[in-house]
Amino acid sequence: MTGHIRIVNDPLDLVPLLITFNDPDFKLVYSQLTKNWMTEEELSKEADSEKVRECIILLKKGNLIEEKWRMPKPGGKPAMEFKTTYSKFRANFQCPMDDLGDIIHISVSNNGDLRNKADEIIKDVRAGNNSVNDIGRKYGISPVFVKGLAKRIPNLEVKGQGLIFVEKPE
Repeated sequence: MTGHIRIVNDPLDLVPLLITFNDPDFKLVYSQLTKNWMTEEELSKEADSEKVRECIILLKKGNLIEEKWRMPKPGGKPAMEFKTTYSKFRANFQCPMDDLGDIIHISVSNNGDLRNKADEIIKDVRAGNNSVNDIGRKYGISPVFVKGLAKRIPNLEVKGQGLIFVEKPE
């Protein structure tokens, strides 16, 4: 295991961590990646392949894993393999309790309201409204809530005070 420390200066960076450790399948994938470099195929032997894929996307989005190509045996195809980047955690932030509550709620809740809000935000960004503040005002939620939801949506990223679509992960 590496000796790198994940220093969190922005409370929104907790979202991928909390989601990962709140889901038993994601936690299993993360634990496996702390021990060895592994491919998706190898991880799928330990957990459901769809969950493995979702977890890898989330971990990439949170900059929590490294990736590299594994050289194949002669005649084989190269495969991407992954390993966790950090072995320790340090928090260095201060935020209002309301924001912290929103971050924790977004990270550990799976209720339909979050899915509906995420779908609405996706529609707005596709329609050209990518301002975090404008979207927050439209739905009566804080900018932190909007950014936190964006951390959960695989192909949506926060850039400054805006939201952008990124290429769908393969």
